[in-house]
Amino acid sequence: MEGSKNLTRTIDDAGAGPHPAMDRAFDAARPAVDRLAFGAHKAVDKIAGAATQVVNTLGVKGGQLKGVEVRVMDACRGSVREHPVASLGIALAVGFVLSRLLSSRSNGDPSA
Repeated sequence: MEGSKNLTRTIDDAGAGPHPAMDRAFDAARPAVDRLAFGAHKAVDKIAGAATQVVNTLGVKGGQLKGVEVRVMDACRGSVREHPVASLGIALAVGFVLSRLLSSRSNGDPSA
């Protein structure tokens, strides 16, 4: 009976032995972990702020480009209405040139 009590006490002592050392190690590491976590949070916050700025800027620029597109389309419509024959001639000429360029490339013509 005494032998089993000694064995139990030895096992308990062995199990309890590393715990204080591990607790000290964890306590010593806690400030470094906290600093790392704080730094990571700051970095994520900066990135999120920069991404928000980019999205806002792209939204504004997109709106500006849409306005430019509308103005250019209105100007083209006005030109076509004022000069329908010239517009048709320009469209035919551009179509002809594009068809020649594309057909020469698809035939493997090295001069194109």
